[in-house]
Amino acid sequence: MSNNYNDIPFGIRIVQKLSRQCCPRLHARRDLLYKVSIFVLTFLAYACYHMCRKPISVVKSVLQGNCSSALAAQLHEGQDCGYAPFDGPDATKLFGMLDSAFLFTYAIAMFASGFVAERVSLRYFLSMGMILTGIFTYMFGIARTSNIHSLWYFILIQIGAGIFQTTGWPGVVTLVGRWFGKSKRGLIFGIWNSHTSIGNILGTLIAAHYVESDWAMSFVVPGIVIGAIGFLLFLFLVDQPEIVGCYPDSVPHERRVTNDSDEEHGDEEQVRHNDAEISYRSTPTERTPILARSQSQNHPREHGAGRPISLIDALYIPGVAEFSLCLFFTKLVSYTFMYWLPLYIQSSSTLGPTLSADLSTLFDVGGIFGAIAAGYLSDLTGMSATICMGMLFIASPIY
Repeated sequence: MSNNYNDIPFGIRIVQKLSRQCCPRLHARRDLLYKVSIFVLTFLAYACYHMCRKPISVVKSVLQGNCSSALAAQLHEGQDCGYAPFDGPDATKLFGMLDSAFLFTYAIAMFASGFVAERVSLRYFLSMGMILTGIFTYMFGIARTSNIHSLWYFILIQIGAGIFQTTGWPGVVTLVGRWFGKSKRGLIFGIWNSHTSIGNILGTLIAAHYVESDWAMSFVVPGIVIGAIGFLLFLFLVDQPEIVGCYPDSVPHERRVTNDSDEEHGDEEQVRHNDAEISYRSTPTERTPILARSQSQNHPREHGAGRPISLIDALYIPGVAEFSLCLFFTKLVSYTFMYWLPLYIQSSSTLGPTLSADLSTLFDVGGIFGAIAAGYLSDLTGMSATICMGMLFIASPIY
């Protein structure tokens, strides 16, 4: 039973009642079932975030007016190749402005988003972020049906989308850290991290399906889907293990419960891990041992356990600065491919918008296998940094 019944999502309350009455065996294995639900829901959530980022890379080819002769022949009366203000000679520059509006906003808002995510319920944080992301994605598409041609409209839409897209990563990675701990984390995160590639593939295929007939639907459909999944998270996402009576083991056989009575301490159960006492209400368990160790070595314990840390304190965590720089340059290449690969394929070949978009998905297919392989090798060798460096060196000549 939860320590606070009101914190349990409405959908989970119904599932709990049904499982007790109809499937008591499933109720007995609730830890596993909750972990599966967290894995699936966070996977779907972040796949949807990436799905909503992809349509613009696919529709660029029809917005700029560079239609193939085959496509031009298929257009109905009254339709044109291109959509103002992107149908002029400066189309590439305008697309760059849209991408920059999204990415700069995304980068800046991520700081505030992480700060907020540590202080609010992640169920509300993610579900509202997904619904609002869906609204802004939808609004980009209805520009066509509403005959909106203002560049500032599209820029503001991209800024809004960039702000609410930042709710995705801090939320899902914190949830997975809380529920799965360190055991086999590399493989789990490798499989789970394929959500980015799955989302990119889905976003590309959906947009490609509509790009030559009605490009507005390339945005409308992903917007509706992410909004629906956001509502699903609101109903079923358990953002704290202890509210449903679950206490995932971070490290088997090394956990020692330090409280004398569960009834007295409730959901503030403490765990001693590598001589550092941490709380399940703390930041994600992926970072907890390192954080505890760095605090004990470099800083006196000025704050209570489980309180969020500042940006400056985070930089003292070993490896944060190095891996941040590594991810910065990796994302630089990844986002270039994500936003420009379909247009590049079309402009450098005789393929139309649909086939160019479909072909670009092979980049993300490779990302799925690469993420799983990297996670497995990380668990096998225990040298995640070496695996990361090796894969980046191999990828460099290809680019």
